[in-house]
Amino acid sequence: MKSKLTAAFLSCVMVCSMAGNIQASALPSKNGTMRNVSTAEIVGEMGIGINLGNTMEACGDWIEEVDTKWGDGVLEPKEYETAWGSPIITKEMIEGMSNECFGVVRVPVAWSNMMDKSTYTISPAYTARVKQIVDWVIDADMYCIINIHYDNGWVNNFPYDEEGSMKRYETMWKQIAYAFKDYDDHLIFESQNEELGWESIWNPWSGTQSQKEKSYALCNRINQKFVDVIRTSGVNNPKRHLLISGYNTGIDRTCDSLFRMPYDPVNRMAISVHYYTPVGFAILEDKDESWAKARSTWGTDEDYRELNANMDMMKTNFTDKGIPVIIGEYGCPTKGKETESVVRFLSAVCKAAYDRQMCPVLWATPKGENDGEYGGHYDRNACRISNPDLKKAFDEITGFNGKTPVDPSAEYPVVSKVEYSEKYHQIRITWSPVEGASNYGIAVYLAGKWRVQTQNIPASATSYTTPKNLTPGKSYKVAVAAKAGSVWTANEAIRHAVTVTVK
Repeated sequence: MKSKLTAAFLSCVMVCSMAGNIQASALPSKNGTMRNVSTAEIVGEMGIGINLGNTMEACGDWIEEVDTKWGDGVLEPKEYETAWGSPIITKEMIEGMSNECFGVVRVPVAWSNMMDKSTYTISPAYTARVKQIVDWVIDADMYCIINIHYDNGWVNNFPYDEEGSMKRYETMWKQIAYAFKDYDDHLIFESQNEELGWESIWNPWSGTQSQKEKSYALCNRINQKFVDVIRTSGVNNPKRHLLISGYNTGIDRTCDSLFRMPYDPVNRMAISVHYYTPVGFAILEDKDESWAKARSTWGTDEDYRELNANMDMMKTNFTDKGIPVIIGEYGCPTKGKETESVVRFLSAVCKAAYDRQMCPVLWATPKGENDGEYGGHYDRNACRISNPDLKKAFDEITGFNGKTPVDPSAEYPVVSKVEYSEKYHQIRITWSPVEGASNYGIAVYLAGKWRVQTQNIPASATSYTTPKNLTPGKSYKVAVAAKAGSVWTANEAIRHAVTVTVK
């Protein structure tokens, strides 16, 4: 999650290491400038995330047919939004995700809904609804990821008509990029979902090497087109952080040497893979298929070995090479599953990714009629994680202690100056006073967590000087909070943190 200070704004004392030439800029709003931070830092701030699944990506020709026969004949975004069982999304549902510990919300989108199929012009109404949800996510102090999802499967046409399909892909991304061009780095674009990989070109179980190379090359060309379109689309997009879809988002296939990360002139990219292994537990419910047998339990020694081997594979091939990793989806059904195994599986995957500096994003959907007691994993009506044991497990993994209550009438300290001393290798931070503050606190974001340096700066002081002889060469985020009455302005402090870059 995007780490949040606790109500006490106390805990751990840290040793801050910074010095040298400094640049500082306030954390921007959803319509602002891009910070000078790496994609790895962005992924680290996300912590753990959740998908708004089976919602804005719901699609199918039957939706229009049903509305024609049984509705008013006028298609609106809500017809698609609710088609796969979701209630209309509200701001409270999104805020609940932030309150529960999540720091990023992935919003899968089927942009072809209500789209002009001849010109590929995306519906302004559909775009406006996606924008509203993105705004709610960012306003709730989280990051947001939007993509082109399954989208009725049109990406499967690439092997048969690459030119026409690439035109459609490029046209759609140009529109998406333009619509969201003013958003800051809290919005991430993802190139595609799971469809970049085609058995019509290469069957992994019986295909030839040349067929494999052809399929991978097509995947790589599409991802490169994505980067090229976004980088030339203006305003904030030349520096936007991008999420690249792996080959079918499979770990072993994405780690194959034939998969290539696209060229990016600003090197602001992460890789996306999904985790639904073993499929008998993570995909199937209570019925066997020809390709797998359904499992109701998970948690054997072999299960853990398999999980850790897969996560180590991603770490070795990407994280250790400086390419951040987002597990864009992981999850399992609840129907036909032992509840304890569901918690065990979800928490184990989350921890395995989180402990390796990857961001795991839970696949969460509306609860279906035949789901188990905790189906969907996130209750969209109660605005909380469905299973309290799962909530407890996530909190133990991330160290989340709940959001800090903020006095809405309290101001927050605005950093007005950052100074440094080359002679003594120390930093001085100055901020505006907050009326009614009893004292101030300083925290620095290190190793994926906000760590408090001091919380006892008197109200009469509006500056803080670090110890001498700090280490130059790194960038840090610094938050200044005020205690007004019994409440710390911690959330506002983090939202308006400054980035201090040591050169």
